[in-house]
Amino acid sequence: MKHLLLVGLILLFACKSETSVQTSETPLYNYDIEQRIIELGITLPKLGQPVANYVHAVTTDNLVFLAGKGPKNIDGEYIKGKIGTDLTVEEGYEAAKMVGILQLAALKQEIGDLNKVVRIVKVLGMVNAEGDFTNHPEVINGYSDLMVAVFGERGKHARAAVGMGSLPRNIACEIEMIVEIQK
Repeated sequence: MKHLLLVGLILLFACKSETSVQTSETPLYNYDIEQRIIELGITLPKLGQPVANYVHAVTTDNLVFLAGKGPKNIDGEYIKGKIGTDLTVEEGYEAAKMVGILQLAALKQEIGDLNKVVRIVKVLGMVNAEGDFTNHPEVINGYSDLMVAVFGERGKHARAAVGMGSLPRNIACEIEMIVEIQK
């Protein structure tokens, strides 16, 4: 009887995991992600090569791990300063949104078609702030809100929003992301 129950459970999980697999024939969205980006008034920038010994993204199986990026304005200059001292929370929110645009560009470069995104899985947001600053989530919301605006419910993700005493080149924030894609 135990063996029969075990076989039944194995078959149940095998059938369940088969039906949840996303294939390239399964439409994920009822709209075009790339058109949605245009509707939001976003132009994805061309990314240059990283300036050190790393890559913008690494794909393994159906997960894409995106390297941390800092915020750049439309002139290509980094947005710098500590949030709460040099920049307001609202400016930090916009900086985090700018990082989101760069990450979308890196993701598109890696996978070719943003309609293949099954979901945004995890975001790590690091905020350049003084020790007494406590509004890190409000800053990283700029990134998270952009992902939901683009991908809908599939843009909702697990997240950490933490403060850092400093970030490279005094950038306002740095954000990395993990994304599940359709195979």
